[in-house]
Amino acid sequence: MSNFHDLPTHSIENRVLRLEYLTTAGPRIVGLSYQGSNNLFVDVHELFWNTPNGKYFPLGGHRLWSSPESPENTYLPDWKDLELHESQGSVELDWHGYGMRKTLRIELDGNQPKVTLLHTIANVGDGEITCAPWAITMFRQGGIAILPQPVGNVDPHGLLPNRSFVLWPYTRLSDARLELGDEFIHIHAQAALPPIKLGYRNTHGWMAYWLEGILFKKTIDPPSIGAAYPDGGCNVEVYCNNMFIELESLGPLVRLTKGDSINLKETWELFPDLESTSLPAEEKMKLRK
Repeated sequence: MSNFHDLPTHSIENRVLRLEYLTTAGPRIVGLSYQGSNNLFVDVHELFWNTPNGKYFPLGGHRLWSSPESPENTYLPDWKDLELHESQGSVELDWHGYGMRKTLRIELDGNQPKVTLLHTIANVGDGEITCAPWAITMFRQGGIAILPQPVGNVDPHGLLPNRSFVLWPYTRLSDARLELGDEFIHIHAQAALPPIKLGYRNTHGWMAYWLEGILFKKTIDPPSIGAAYPDGGCNVEVYCNNMFIELESLGPLVRLTKGDSINLKETWELFPDLESTSLPAEEKMKLRK
């Protein structure tokens, strides 16, 4: 039995990829490594926030939250009541508390560095919940986050805007970590304060993080037409502070009555041996697919 700072863990792996997850708390994936490489995820097990429900420990790795963010409804203690369902090539992590059920299903490709994650939030209480599923992946610093920008016209004459960005109060446009390009936004994951956070409506349906020669690509469904999204219409957000960087995806805001649920699907792919952080043209083409 392995553990993450005294929290028991199991792992799921194929010939190239290994994921480590908690078995009694979460749902949380705390380890991701390619062919025995160092864990790409950050370890911040000593970090905690005081909330109305007690201390919350983000730990590091990948977690499922609910948006909009609030101390009362987002930072829910998840140290117990996890149900574990394991099978060949997949695992389901199921937690419930405070009238909410969070389920994370992990399906690992048989031979490729590819993982499919299904995040589900269900209302198991008596009242209504208005929320969006919010999948957050925390990485070690030292790499570069890559966000594709919308390109081209949205109307025949090119008169209407084709992109907008959401910034948080602590974000500085002069932050040296922020690099704006015509096709891609780069956020350099370097330790600095104040933090930087940027969100937008990502119609490409993917974001990526390059670290130590490995490119992590997270793919989601494009935003639903006509659906409302949190934080001014964001389905993708990136946050970086002095300890870690987060790649975040969000589903639409919905009102859940008792028994209702909403899903958010992610696909993770890893591309090794990319020694250039500038991303050569052929790799950009791979990412656009």
